[in-house]
Amino acid sequence: MKRTLLTLAVLLAAAPTAFAQSMEISRHADRAGQIGDAEVFTGTSYVAPVFPPVMGDVNAGEVTFLPGARSAWHTHPAGQILVVTSGTGWVQERGQEKQIMSAGDVVWCPPDVEHWHGATDTTSVTHYAIQKAVDGSAVDWGAHVTDEEYGG
Repeated sequence: MKRTLLTLAVLLAAAPTAFAQSMEISRHADRAGQIGDAEVFTGTSYVAPVFPPVMGDVNAGEVTFLPGARSAWHTHPAGQILVVTSGTGWVQERGQEKQIMSAGDVVWCPPDVEHWHGATDTTSVTHYAIQKAVDGSAVDWGAHVTDEEYGG
């Protein structure tokens, strides 16, 4: 019993060192992004990673859409969360009415539900798009949202 307690005491004493980690700050200005790919975005959008792949299969992008810009129709195998950080935009599930999303809103899109999101025709919007990859893929892209579907 004494030996077990001694072993446990040694393990507990070593644990903080063995599992020690330090916080890391990723500065916004240091996370370079790029103009959204015209194959999956209409109009001008800017996409920047939020964090490196330290979260395993979870990834996030900060996406800014200028007025009139939007994603193509798409789905996510594990769903998607949008956290709107500034501006006003639109989000639409296939077969439903488009809805307004504004700064402070959080949008949950369930797995495999086809949808699009982006700016309104007169305002820009920025959101964090957070999703998890399943079998190596976090998104399945579809057709562009037509001007008629987008409305305005």
